[in-house]
Amino acid sequence: METRGDVLLRNKEAFRLWRKLGLKYVFLGIEAIDEDGLKKFRKRIPLGRNFEALEFARSLGFSTSVNIIADPDWDEERFRMVREWCMAVPEIVNISINTPYPGTETWLTEQRRLQTRDYRLFDIQHTVLPTKLPLETFYRELLQAQRAIYSKHLSWWTMPKLARLFAKNLLKGQTNLLRGIAKFNRRFNLDMMLADHNRPVRYELTPPPQQVDSARRPKAAELYIHAHRGRAGRSIDDSTDRFVDSTRMGVSG
Repeated sequence: METRGDVLLRNKEAFRLWRKLGLKYVFLGIEAIDEDGLKKFRKRIPLGRNFEALEFARSLGFSTSVNIIADPDWDEERFRMVREWCMAVPEIVNISINTPYPGTETWLTEQRRLQTRDYRLFDIQHTVLPTKLPLETFYRELLQAQRAIYSKHLSWWTMPKLARLFAKNLLKGQTNLLRGIAKFNRRFNLDMMLADHNRPVRYELTPPPQQVDSARRPKAAELYIHAHRGRAGRSIDDSTDRFVDSTRMGVSG
């Protein structure tokens, strides 16, 4: 299950029940290891609550993967600090790149100019915002961090467990994990990542609307990717429409 720290803490009993029912793996969006990072990514949860959620996931015995967002304004020191944190925790850590998507707050409030609107680069593994470091240096630091995390789980201590997992998957005809490990350095390659920025653009995202005040929280209607069409966009008859309206939560008939 993929979830956020605040959702996990608000629904502890549900997660305890799901654990009993067989839930084993949780992907937890921590996103940042400091308050400034959470504010930048528009995550309205205190840092302490995120770490409380991580401890709760550990207490239930979940195999937990953690996501951290790398911001394009990171420098070498910031990468070093995050890399050390990732190596110190037992969880698998994924590092994605801060990417403003249509329909999110940062698409409207991000003050830095988009460097590209190439649809293929909006994959959280490429940066579409200007980087503080030279682009090549930024990607090199990112790849070093990812390789360090990757190697943490490929040691003599983890090999027996991995061998059992490989064998179990192969018996089921599943080869993605083994192929992914074998091709890691070929897929996560600095030259390939830089070359992706120079490929001909086949499809561009529509530019963001006129920028709103970055300090103001956008209204829900502003986050629609496609404009809400109201009743005209709902192909149901009048009686069904009345039934839907009368049975909405919080609305009396």
